[in-house]
Amino acid sequence: MELKYVKNIQFTRLIKCDGKLKEFNFRKPNGKQEGLFTVDVIDAKGSRIIFNMDMLENTWKITNNELPQWILDNELAFHEIIEEEFKSI
Repeated sequence: MELKYVKNIQFTRLIKCDGKLKEFNFRKPNGKQEGLFTVDVIDAKGSRIIFNMDMLENTWKITNNELPQWILDNELAFHEIIEEEFKSI
């Protein structure tokens, strides 16, 4: 019997959004460059916001535009963080 291991990618980064540091948790169920990243963060009211990012045109993009503006404004920062993480693997 052959066992296959699939490496999960999971990391947390602090990003300054809307004048405050926010903890963003990134998770990807496989180590491949393609596929979705799930990202979650807690807003000022304590509610968890969960969204996905997908590789489109060589850039990690947020797939849902119905998010608070402080998340949408940091899309490029999320892309850079994800790419940095892939380089370190």
